[in-house]
Amino acid sequence: MTTEQVVTVVGAGAFGTALARMTALQGIETTLWALEPEVVDSIRSQAENTRYLPGVRLPDSIRVTGALDEAVADADVVISAVPTQYVRAVFGETDSMLAATETLVSVSKGIEVATLQTPTQILIELTGGEGRPVAVSGPSFAAEVAAGHPTAVVAASRDPRQAARVRDLLATPTFRAYSATDVVSVELGGALKNVIAIAAGITAGLEFGRNTVAALITRGLAEMTRLGVALGGDPLTFAGLSGLGDLVLTCTGALSRNRTVGFEIGQGRRLDEILADTTSVAEGVRTTVAARTLAQKHGVEMPIIEQVYLTLYEGRDPRAAVLELMSRSLRDEQDAEA
Repeated sequence: MTTEQVVTVVGAGAFGTALARMTALQGIETTLWALEPEVVDSIRSQAENTRYLPGVRLPDSIRVTGALDEAVADADVVISAVPTQYVRAVFGETDSMLAATETLVSVSKGIEVATLQTPTQILIELTGGEGRPVAVSGPSFAAEVAAGHPTAVVAASRDPRQAARVRDLLATPTFRAYSATDVVSVELGGALKNVIAIAAGITAGLEFGRNTVAALITRGLAEMTRLGVALGGDPLTFAGLSGLGDLVLTCTGALSRNRTVGFEIGQGRRLDEILADTTSVAEGVRTTVAARTLAQKHGVEMPIIEQVYLTLYEGRDPRAAVLELMSRSLRDEQDAEA
């Protein structure tokens, strides 16, 4: 891996900060852009993102700024770690600068509600960079990445050279990336698993056991794969890190923001209350809306996602939603609408 690169990470949430730390520790010139002035101040004064990644010391070599045009101006690689619903707003004013960037990377996991586009599709629209954006996804809690726990992800691009470049850039003794070209499935896996994780959290909040979460993971994977295939993805990708791997992590891990939202719903709290108390963004809340719309548009049966939508947005009792899933008509497991 060459260190003769300049990397800018746009978005100083937990994962963006962890990635900036990782590249800086590899000797790569790294800039981190933060929206919030208090985050910029805490990193500059304390070498720590006290809001989103507390307790993790950041290398002094990281340059942090709140000026986006300055952050991306000379970067060879720009990594977008912005929540999906804000990608367009954040990057809209820098599209001309991004057009000259050699490599664009997205680590966001969601689907834009207004357009039903994935993060790389938004970046392509803004920059005209067809084939350039690389989607990075997989089971990777930010706190564990920062702690140096062994982690594996997928870097996918329609341009195999770009995927390989990002794969090599991110390689460390504790962080491994695999290259791929199935961008559709990698991004959908990262987005849809968040919705299933909300469902898993709801069942935990209802004090259902391991049987229930195992069934949700398995049937959730079936739903994710059906939609992915309808949109041109490869079903085998969903059996990999960005599909099954990330799904298992977010459905079972205590660090999952989406599972936590679901747990609170299962405990009887209202969604608006939960979100008001949450510092970080749980992408699955908005992705639920987009995923349901995509499913309806393409005629894909996604009963778990439908029940999550009804619970979050139409006030369905969570226990009734689970019972609705269990009382659906009995079918063959391989039925396309099972």
